[in-house]
Order: sequence, then C-alpha cells, then structure tokens
Amino acid sequence: MDVTGKVVLITGAARGIGAEVARQLAARGARLALVGLEKDLLEEVARQTGGKAWEADVTDWDVLERVMNEAAEHFGAIDVVIANAGIAATGFVRSMDPKAFERVIEVNLLGVWRTVRTALPHLIKSRGYCLVVSSLAAIVHIPGNAAYSAAKAGCEAFADSLRAEVRHLGVDVGTAYFSWISTDMVNSADEHPVFGKLRKGMPGVAGKKYPVRNVGRAVVRGVEKRAKAVHVPGWVGALKYFRAFTPMVVDRQAVEEVADADRQMAASDTSGLVGPGGQAASR
Repeated sequence: MDVTGKVVLITGAARGIGAEVARQLAARGARLALVGLEKDLLEEVARQTGGKAWEADVTDWDVLERVMNEAAEHFGAIDVVIANAGIAATGFVRSMDPKAFERVIEVNLLGVWRTVRTALPHLIKSRGYCLVVSSLAAIVHIPGNAAYSAAKAGCEAFADSLRAEVRHLGVDVGTAYFSWISTDMVNSADEHPVFGKLRKGMPGVAGKKYPVRNVGRAVVRGVEKRAKAVHVPGWVGALKYFRAFTPMVVDRQAVEEVADADRQMAASDTSGLVGPGGQAASR
C-alpha cells in the first residue's frame, strides 16, 4: 500500500505512539483522522500533521460511530484504522483498585473492539487495513501487570479471529507487539515506588526501553505492507515462538522480588492508572 493520499484513522493520537505514528505517516503523505482524549494535545498533533482531530472516548459506542461516519464523510473514505488507544495501571490483583483494573480492560480491549466494529463498514468499502495494537505483555505476563496483560492478550486473540473473518471481504488485519517504549505511560510506571523497581529490574533486553520513533517507523512499514504482524524491537517476533516457556521464566525470576512487592502494594494506596493518558481516561 502506498500511503500517499490514504486516509488513516488513529486512536490514542494525542501523545506517545499514536502521535508519533501520525507524524511519520504525515511525512509519507497520508491524510489523518486523529481520535483521542486531551483535546489541546490532539489538536496540536492535527496542526503538526495537517490532520483533523476528533475528541472521543473509545469506550463510547455512540461517539465512535459518529466519529467514523464524520471522518469518512470528511475525507471520502477510511483506508486504514490503527486501534492504538490504551492505558495502564500498576497494582497486584489482590490489592489494586478494582475500578482501575476494569478501566484498563474497558479501554484496551473493549475500546479496540468498539473501534474496529464501528470502522469495519468503511474498511470493507475501501478494502482497507486494520492494525490492532497489542503488546509484548500479551506474550510475557509479569507480576503487577495483570490487567494490561489480560487486555493485550485479548487484543491479540481478537485480531487473529478478525483476520480470518474479513479476509474474504478484502480487509487485512495486523497485530502490533511492542516492548517497553519511552512514552509518558511507561515513564510514569517507572516512577512507581514498587512496580518501577520490578520493571527496571528485568534482566537484559527485557527491561530496556526503546525510542518511540522506532515504533513509528515500524508501523509505517507495517501499513505499507498490510503486514500480519509488527514487532518493536525485532526480537519480540522471535520470542513468540517460545511463548510456552515464558511463564516458567517469569515464575523463576519473580521468586525473590514478588513477596516483598506484594506486601508493599497491599500496605499502600499506590495502585491505579498511570501517566497523563490514564488520568484523562479516568475522568
């Protein structure tokens, strides 16, 4: 797919991965429909990219349907949808804020489902491409990240089923898997007094953070190829072949650290949504 002149709708476009992908696609000549919260930031990304902004919560059916129809009418079509909107929460299952846990599931999984469902009529019409943003967390399930891992594993499964369902309609579906990326969400999680230590203590490349520009480049290539999978960094793709062994590795690695972290979490009031994106989604 030559993205020049193509209409790409991106959710979670106000900051982080969504904003970076928008900027890099704009540099290739794509026309952008930008969907997200944080209106001022979203409109600034629209100004930078020549796109058009729609403030919307991806969990709101009626608003999403209106946005999809308005974007298709404004641009004449929707050729690509990147279901990127997502939030994260820190906390252990037994002690974390239930509302935060459920909000992560609602935004990261049900928000993807609602985005895709409302966009599908337009993608079928354009025989377009949909990229569902999952995560390394769909493959490796670390302590303190249960809500995020559950949602992103659900995104992966959803995209796999969707791919088989819509191929005969001319729509291709890809899944994106990113490791830890230097975004406001991850950086804010790193500041957490308990989870931050767990994440930064992960061995080798597993704990490394990668520049958001790397994700932008990989997503652009993925859209151009209508790729089945996008990986950042590349080793994430190789890890998928060994996913059956990842729970054993996590269990072994967690033995020394989790008991103390669990006690700290249970004794404090530090669980909840992280970063400015999480704050925006909790309003």
